Amino acid sequence: MTTGPISPELLIYAYSTGVFPMAEHREDASVMWFEPERRGILPLESFHISHSLARVIRKGVFEVRTDTAFRDVMLNCADRKETWINDQILDAYCRLFDLGLAHSVECWREGGLVGGLYGVSLGSAFFGESMFSKQTNASKVALCALVKRLKAGGFTLLDTQFLTPHLASFGGVEIPQKDYLILLKKALDLKASF
Repeated sequence: MTTGPISPELLIYAYSTGVFPMAEHREDASVMWFEPERRGILPLESFHISHSLARVIRKGVFEVRTDTAFRDVMLNCADRKETWINDQILDAYCRLFDLGLAHSVECWREGGLVGGLYGVSLGSAFFGESMFSKQTNASKVALCALVKRLKAGGFTLLDTQFLTPHLASFGGVEIPQKDYLILLKKALDLKASF
């Protein structure tokens, strides 16, 4: 467990070795490090969406922006009954954002932030951290915008840490950690542009 500030260097090292931090809850001052035996990924080449979501995207219901409200996206992701984002994690990822290694994809409507996601970018790997939605489909549209951006930028790996039914509906799969580490090493050796 880590109780002191997490440095950007420590976060970069952790992600490059297949490990990520989580707190037990919002008020917990310490951080635990995880390396799951089964890892969730969202293969970019097999990402798919429903016809109804495609219609929402075509209608332009939300204005999609990137990196304009990173801290607000994190705060919204943490604003739930059960969260693993504490103040230490919030500060650490905001420092990574300042270094250009963390990013947010945001959905705005009528001037308000209504959904989004954030994650870490190293090499051609993107590590999705969390998402939130205040309006129907907002986080889904943000995920679609993220995948489009990753494909255009030459990314090869979208890590979701764990597989949820929600992510599985987009084509997410679960693989053994040893296979994940092989994909990770290849992704870290390649350059991509967010």
